[in-house]
Amino acid sequence: MNPPHPGTVFLADEQDVDASGAGLATLALHVLAHEGYPDRVEVTVLLVDEETISSYNERFMGREGPTDVLAFPLEPLEPGVAPELRPDDPPINLGDIVIAPSYVARQAEEFGVTTDDELALMVVHGMLHLMGWDHPDDDAAEAMEAREGAILGRVGRDRR
Repeated sequence: MNPPHPGTVFLADEQDVDASGAGLATLALHVLAHEGYPDRVEVTVLLVDEETISSYNERFMGREGPTDVLAFPLEPLEPGVAPELRPDDPPINLGDIVIAPSYVARQAEEFGVTTDDELALMVVHGMLHLMGWDHPDDDAAEAMEAREGAILGRVGRDRR
């Protein structure tokens, strides 16, 4: 595994489940490196309870109830194409990833994987959304899942 990317990941843990926050931030940096992003990139990872993610899910996605991860990109990026920065450009803020660790823990149990592996998948999935990836159809979902698998494999995790 390569050393983490020199970008910046702001991690805010606003819930009660132990979610190895430092490891999640390091993983987000590895995703930046894997995808060839410049070193002046910022991302926020927010760990919240199910009530909070439910309110975000309803307010921003129009869906009721909790979910595992939401991503809120700030830049219109093309999948697989890292933005270029000139030396005098300010950092790029890619956006926010919101994860509900308690929901993810139950989901991990359902799928027969560890909570840490499922949290890792949520970080990678959210990061790819911030980088322009999406899954509106089967082909796009397969491409995104393959990218997730490649990234997770590089850090010693399996994609379910």
